[in-house]
Amino acid sequence: MLKHGLLACAVCLVSATLFAQSIDPAQIKNKMQWFSDAKLGIFIHWGVYSVGGIDESWSFYNKKISYVDYMAQKKGFTAAKYNPQAWADLIKESGARYAVLTTKHHDGVALWDTKWSDLNVVKQTPAARDLVAPFFAALRKDSIRCGAYFSLLDWSNPDYTGFTKDSSRYKISDDYPRWNKYRRFFQGQIQELMVNYHPDLIWFDGDWEHNAEEWESGHVRDLILSYNPNAIINGRLQGYGDYQTPEQNIPVSRPPYPWWELCQTTNLNWGYHPDDTNFKTPGEVISIFADVIYNGGNLLLDIGPKEDGTIPTEEVHLLKELGKWTRAHQEAIFGTLGGIPQGHFFGPSTISADSITLYLFLPATTYGQVLIKGLSNAIQDITVVGNGTHLKHKVVGKISWSKVPGLVYIEVPQKVTDEYMTVLALKLDGPVKLYRGQGGL
Repeated sequence: MLKHGLLACAVCLVSATLFAQSIDPAQIKNKMQWFSDAKLGIFIHWGVYSVGGIDESWSFYNKKISYVDYMAQKKGFTAAKYNPQAWADLIKESGARYAVLTTKHHDGVALWDTKWSDLNVVKQTPAARDLVAPFFAALRKDSIRCGAYFSLLDWSNPDYTGFTKDSSRYKISDDYPRWNKYRRFFQGQIQELMVNYHPDLIWFDGDWEHNAEEWESGHVRDLILSYNPNAIINGRLQGYGDYQTPEQNIPVSRPPYPWWELCQTTNLNWGYHPDDTNFKTPGEVISIFADVIYNGGNLLLDIGPKEDGTIPTEEVHLLKELGKWTRAHQEAIFGTLGGIPQGHFFGPSTISADSITLYLFLPATTYGQVLIKGLSNAIQDITVVGNGTHLKHKVVGKISWSKVPGLVYIEVPQKVTDEYMTVLALKLDGPVKLYRGQGGL
């Protein structure tokens, strides 16, 4: 059946696609279940860069601003209106099942009182408190999984190899003890995150500057799992992660790996940028989200709070509208499988966990006749998800003695369409079966 085929394919691809080491595929599949079912997460980029509303870390790395001026933002980072429970409640309202907070970006400024460095918001900003613990507590109160973003590289640490664009401090081959000192530093901070906050997911970044041996990626993975065997690790650990994370650009065709997540901004920037008003509309985000889950992935949608901890009104509106849509259509989203292959239906689709219900996603302007090709199943019922309206269909061109199924036309009245995206639920006579031939006798 289609369901079993998809899952078997996913398990087979795990070790070949994602891992540089031997890991039990069945064990990985079991611990990835919540992630696979979650579909939607919220990314939060928050740090001293929100004071000036400039690029996080990259602004000094690319010499748009001096390092001194970048770090001067620390004295303006107050978190004065930070309400972690309000953040968590908004994330829950969006329909997201997990959230990822930037505990430390490439600039090295930690959002907790790390014992490995004084460069943190507790010691060096007016915020003067741990910002991670209360947020994770609020998320857990709302039954949302907790993710910690952590930059492997740290351009501020004097023992790291690089600092700004086209510059370096030393080569590892020339001073291996210094590199070992840095490895103890960043691995010590990871250990703090695991011990203090027990994250469900570690979201690494910055692995591109060194290879797996230099990062000690296998050891880092073992370190994380020694504290939480069920912790999930993203793919930016030089081959030692659990899933892939394409950034900003949505795949055109279904990725060849079993678990993946599109991380994408609500406007053009990750952190707070008052000059960036190019926000996506709710309809655009929903259409992107539908395409992602159709292709078997998750969407990690980013927001960038201001330095005082308030979330821009445009992002609040976007998450609320997204939540209104996800609540109405949750049966077609959460816990589903990726949809039927292209060519059968002109739009995104998903399949229920038992493979008996096929969900079709229609843009808000779509009404009238909707076509499905190559569906071998008999349709028992069609309803509009969110309002329960029953729809009629007819089969055209079916020849009784041929195995080739006919064309299915569904009549969708304009009055049942959703503001952003309409979803139809097709209850079938068994697990989804598709004809994939070339037609003819």
